[in-house]
Amino acid sequence: MTQDIPSSTEPLNNEYTAEDIQVLGGREAVRRRPGMYIGSTDQRGLHHIVYEIVYNSIDEAMAGCCTKIEVTLNQDETVRVEDNGRGIPVEIHPATNTSALETVMTTLHAGAKFGGKTYQVSGGLHGVGASVVNALSSWLRVNVRRNGKQYQQDYQQGIPQGEVKEVGEASDTGTTITFLADDEIFGKVNYDFDTLSECLREMAYLNKELEICLRDERRDRQKTFYFEGGITSFVRHLNRNRGVRHRQPIYFSKLVNGTVVEVALQYNDGFADSTFSFANCVNTVDGGSHLTGFRSALTRVLNDYAHKNKFLKEDESNLVGDDVREGLTAIISVKLTEPQFEGQTKTRLGNPEVKSVVESVVGEGLSLYLEEHPDDAKRIIEKCTTAAKAREAARKARDLIIKRSSLNTATLPGKLADCSEKEPAHCELYLVEGDSAGGSAKQGRNRRFQAILPLRGKILNVEKAPPDKMVSHEEIRAIITALGTSIDDEFDLSKLRYHRVIIMTDADVDGSHIRTLLLTFFFRHMVPLINQGHLFIAQPPLYRIKAGKLQHWVYSELEREEVMGKLKGAKAVEVQRYKGLGEMSAVQLWETTMDPATRTLLAVNIEDAAHADHTFHVLMGEEVPPRKAFIQAHAKNVKNLDI
Repeated sequence: MTQDIPSSTEPLNNEYTAEDIQVLGGREAVRRRPGMYIGSTDQRGLHHIVYEIVYNSIDEAMAGCCTKIEVTLNQDETVRVEDNGRGIPVEIHPATNTSALETVMTTLHAGAKFGGKTYQVSGGLHGVGASVVNALSSWLRVNVRRNGKQYQQDYQQGIPQGEVKEVGEASDTGTTITFLADDEIFGKVNYDFDTLSECLREMAYLNKELEICLRDERRDRQKTFYFEGGITSFVRHLNRNRGVRHRQPIYFSKLVNGTVVEVALQYNDGFADSTFSFANCVNTVDGGSHLTGFRSALTRVLNDYAHKNKFLKEDESNLVGDDVREGLTAIISVKLTEPQFEGQTKTRLGNPEVKSVVESVVGEGLSLYLEEHPDDAKRIIEKCTTAAKAREAARKARDLIIKRSSLNTATLPGKLADCSEKEPAHCELYLVEGDSAGGSAKQGRNRRFQAILPLRGKILNVEKAPPDKMVSHEEIRAIITALGTSIDDEFDLSKLRYHRVIIMTDADVDGSHIRTLLLTFFFRHMVPLINQGHLFIAQPPLYRIKAGKLQHWVYSELEREEVMGKLKGAKAVEVQRYKGLGEMSAVQLWETTMDPATRTLLAVNIEDAAHADHTFHVLMGEEVPPRKAFIQAHAKNVKNLDI
């Protein structure tokens, strides 16, 4: 919500002394500021605490000491994670004078991951995963099987409820952690099986021959993942509904100075770049030094091969990054001793030395493959040179867009109704379906900070379109110019003119289609806009229910049933169904959908990039059979279908 900032404020207290400084213990700090440790306290954060416990088991697998992990969602919304690793030590820790188990579960930055002796590589870099999950749980129980014995300790909101105690004999080793996420932190606890399933599938791909089982006791569902092919199987999975340029994925791996580099890649007939990077099995969605090294080597090797084998003439320009990544599906996985992640949620790898290591491994491995497989090499180079020709055809149009992206309003799209505020952090842009709704939005908006860009019809499906056709499309050009960021490799978030970009479409089938087309464009060509939290979806009401002088705006079928139940017996109840934004007056549109004090906005985020990549391709790609299968599988879940 945009608010005026007063020019001056009165201090709350004229005195500022040492007594005003609060020192929070580890547990208190986590509970007071959970977002610092798990990113958020919404469903994404709820799933993240599961991953943090699983990462500890993954570390055992990467150390060669664990072959099976079981994750169970229980009826009471508790989660149990069990592995057959070595088991957390229970002996007295010399520094804390308590058991090592209690130290790990209650002390931030305590663990076996810092010295490099127990874990050569580790996903839980900071050593705070278990203790953070413990602090954010209503209760947690840890059971350790070690030295022929079973040991157990219970906690409530991170506080031990007694000493570690021996509870029986054990014929194997491992750790089992069961916890109930604290509803004081997360609100309603409700795990999504499919979201957890996709993440655990990734972990199994990244650790070949590790079995990971996910059980959902709430709905009697189960999935087990085990891949002998590792990341090669991952690439095949991502390309399973795409036409590929070469039958087998290219794979190579090497150990360099303690860092394991694994790469698998395969080209397809599409236009999207589906490259995913991992460090110690953590999905680095914002990339980092390993991704930079891969891309640098890929461009260099393909250019060298193309020139050497006369696919590019001496006077022709080199292929650029966009050319060699068009239609590419790739997995880059590195496992290193001292990873430097940005933040506990680990979205970007910062180790500068990893760039040169990955670049060397990819350069050597890819060069050798191209020399040994000339037919595959020819198909890959032809794909890249075709992309280069399309890029050159689109260059003039793209340059024009970039020039128009300045803050000079004279160069902005003519149909854009801009706002008067010039500070991007205080501005928002509504992308509105149709001229009629655009007119209502222009009249109803707050002109100070809300801009309106009406879109005529359905924008181009960029999943099927080459770059030159995309940048020639009038509506897409208008969006790029209005935002000011450009696209793809030239995307510059610092030039974003509106820090809230809001998709506002009708609540019908056409509106859903337009929304999906826009989301496809942003995901494929402006993904930092999503990752940095700038993209939203407006929620216009489905119904207006009027009973006398009372008026209710209803946003879902369930809410409609609740309101109608309360109005039983009332006289003259009127129910109006809104299928289009244009059916509302400017005042109604403001009150229900645009007023920051009353509106509901859905933030767009990417929970699982690989799954999102697959979904966009299935829904918007060329192949019909996968889309038909998707529709048949989800047909029973469709609501409010217009027939």
